[in-house]
Amino acid sequence: MMIQVSVNNEIKSIAPATLLSDALQDWGYGDSKIAVAINQEFVPRSTYTERALSNNDQIDIVRPVGGG
Repeated sequence: MMIQVSVNNEIKSIAPATLLSDALQDWGYGDSKIAVAINQEFVPRSTYTERALSNNDQIDIVRPVGGG
């Protein structure tokens, strides 16, 4: 059985209790410089390998924009 999460407003199906770090790898973000919020709460990079995703989580992934 799969669960559904929203990634930047796109529904994705994943295995229950998938770790954020594994999901990011699967979605092609790998070691990209990104920031992640789950349910509108910032997730520190140091916890990506501990944070399990839940059904209906809303995940926002943003890339920093350079410039000045």
